[in-house]
Amino acid sequence: MTQLQFPAGFLWGSATASFQIEGATTEDGRGESIWDRFCATPGKVMNGDTGDPACDHYHRWRDDIALMKDLGLHAYRFSIAWPRILPRGTGQVNPAGLDFYDRLVDGLLEAGITPFVTLYHWDLPQVLEDAGGWPNRNTASAFAHYADVVARRLGDRVRHWITLNEPWCSSVLSYWIGEHAPGIKNGPAVAAAHHLLLAHGLAVPAIRAASPGAQVGITLNFSPADPASDSEADRAAARRHDGFFNRWFLDPLYRGSYPVDMLEHYAKLNQSPPVQGGDLATIAAPIDFLGVNYYNRAVIRDDPEAGGPGYTFERPEGEYTHMDWEVHPDSLRRLLERLHAEYAPGPLYITENGAAYPDEVAPDGGVHDPDRTRYIERHLAACHAAMMAGVPLKGYFVWSLMDNFEWAWGYTRRFGIVYVDYATQRRIPKDSALFFRRVAAANAL
Repeated sequence: MTQLQFPAGFLWGSATASFQIEGATTEDGRGESIWDRFCATPGKVMNGDTGDPACDHYHRWRDDIALMKDLGLHAYRFSIAWPRILPRGTGQVNPAGLDFYDRLVDGLLEAGITPFVTLYHWDLPQVLEDAGGWPNRNTASAFAHYADVVARRLGDRVRHWITLNEPWCSSVLSYWIGEHAPGIKNGPAVAAAHHLLLAHGLAVPAIRAASPGAQVGITLNFSPADPASDSEADRAAARRHDGFFNRWFLDPLYRGSYPVDMLEHYAKLNQSPPVQGGDLATIAAPIDFLGVNYYNRAVIRDDPEAGGPGYTFERPEGEYTHMDWEVHPDSLRRLLERLHAEYAPGPLYITENGAAYPDEVAPDGGVHDPDRTRYIERHLAACHAAMMAGVPLKGYFVWSLMDNFEWAWGYTRRFGIVYVDYATQRRIPKDSALFFRRVAAANAL
């Protein structure tokens, strides 16, 4: 492969999420989150795994920053645990929680690593879920208050803020499919999605006020849809998947309206967004960048008997990860070019891209993960191709810095470029980490 040079200033980073790595779920005044409750519910998480101790990052953050520095990372995207800051969701602030992130931010800056803060990566305080969760409009207001508290504390040093991570997961996967906390099936997912977007819109001016000059964005997960055949039915089904997964969030953020075809479809399912006056203008508040999480595409076949959006997923021949997700880097290129052409969000960051494989420590003490290395290399080439086509991509955050608690999969799936021995908490950079360090150092593939 010819060397692919990235532009000066391109950010090379990695990403994590608070519940997946921190542990210490009952220490220093942290409140219960919906994922603590979900993990404690039998049958919800594989092997009965929980978020404690995870990677014990709460105690080992200094070593983890040293590891990032050794890997030559320019930036680190991490999330803040809402229950650490406001154990009851609103009201009394927990100083110890703010102190932890204060130390983390200072440590990153001392190491020359730019912090990208995600305010919500799914660990809603359980007390707010008990009051109705994201289907309850009050949760959006509570989030805006939480965003204000955090931005006031960290906003003098943090210049990059992400309000929400993957609201599709926090709404559809959590209140309709039920695979993520709080685990509700066939619930008011459309209301949850609307209030998540409203929470984002309310938080943007709060962050700007507390952190003047900061860049504020949101991270969406995308599922580019291809029809299983050229039939009109399959093409229409792929369009529905695009509406269900992608346009439902993009359109209100960048066009100030929900897609009409999906409003009609949801109305048939007795699910309509509870829009109040001014909501859509609030949601469409101008932001500085869009975070893109991409793992795989969807190949869609029309199936009126499937319920919900009325389609099923095909599994084409090809290469698959341990998550049984197809490896399809060209769909990332197409996605980036489409976002730029159709929505013009301005600067883009890949805020997550990576792959799970069943890694093991080799007899030589290393962790050799050629499949992951090849996955990252091919997706970086897709990013470069999109940039050559004019897409303003500003950085790439590999998912994840280290193996961690993979939600309902527990500790059975390893996404890290750093191996974690959970029994000893030893960290071992995998071959993919060494590859990524070389790419970041050269700013080239």
